[in-house]
Amino acid sequence: MSIPSDPEPVLDSREIAHGGDEPENSSLADATEQPPAKKRRRWLRVTLWSLVVLAVIAGGTLIALRLYVKSVENKVTRVDAFAEVVESERPTKPAEATKAMNILILGSDSRNPDVDGSRTDTIMLAHVTADHSSAQVVSIPRDTWLDIPRSANGHGGVKAKINAAFAWGGIPLMVRTVEQYTKVRIDHVVVIDFAGFAQVVDALGGIEVNVEKDFTSIHPPYRKFKAGMQHLDGTEALDYARQRKQFADGDFARIKHQQQVIKAILTKATSAGILTDPGKLNDFLKATASAISADKKFDLFGTAMDLRGISSSKIRFITNPTTGTGWEGSQSVVYANKSVAATLFDAINKDTAATWQPSKS
Repeated sequence: MSIPSDPEPVLDSREIAHGGDEPENSSLADATEQPPAKKRRRWLRVTLWSLVVLAVIAGGTLIALRLYVKSVENKVTRVDAFAEVVESERPTKPAEATKAMNILILGSDSRNPDVDGSRTDTIMLAHVTADHSSAQVVSIPRDTWLDIPRSANGHGGVKAKINAAFAWGGIPLMVRTVEQYTKVRIDHVVVIDFAGFAQVVDALGGIEVNVEKDFTSIHPPYRKFKAGMQHLDGTEALDYARQRKQFADGDFARIKHQQQVIKAILTKATSAGILTDPGKLNDFLKATASAISADKKFDLFGTAMDLRGISSSKIRFITNPTTGTGWEGSQSVVYANKSVAATLFDAINKDTAATWQPSKS
């Protein structure tokens, strides 16, 4: 980009010969004949043009960064998440929460698609506050027993585990199910392939996770995890996030592990070691783009840049309130504590979830 020429008159020969200063023996050096304001104006011009040059360089860098990020985002798979979502059925945001953002995050562990089909193992509702100062992420257990709306293909219209919505009607039916249950309007949807996220962890050089106890994985090669802070590579982190049968609280332990892994990824991804290393940042962005899908209108990385001021310490992870587990026919299910959950999701809808606490009753 070219810089315009100085609109002021060029320096005369005396200024050039003496580096821009008047000769010491010049009669103009007399303060009564040459006010100091002339020199101040000249140096002001130099300073201003220096600032212009710096602004152009900085602007060009930001434009280049934005173009690069956009090129990476083009590799993200796009889905029609709201295809069958009827506007008249959807919740509305109150005026004070219009600048807040609600993102439905669905995770699929694709290690065995023939068995798991198209069901989703992870369901999270992420809320970013209107002032972009913090976020709350609510995990909804996949076995939560809820009313599933009827889809266009005739499935649903019954009570079932929430992840059945994904199997019966894909992302749109999951959006309708979560909105119907939470009364929170979803702005965007992201689908994570957790197997692909192993590459994201590797691109970061691994993550640090605090393992709660010694245990052995139930999946080959049957890794042994030791209690305490551990450094995990991608395959280890993915294996850790799958474990539940070795824990008394079952699927709730897996939810905790998933939350730990996601928080550790966010902590590492926003560290100076990644943000200031072009190679590592490039690997991270490419791995992330390959591991996720998003709705067609979500400016994913642009939003991430806008929200980069939210550190992992400002993200609160919550599990949807429940009354415990039980059986519906031959199915083991999780029962939502609807009254407590209602206060949580009302706080999210009103953008007051940052201070929400479960009731004592």
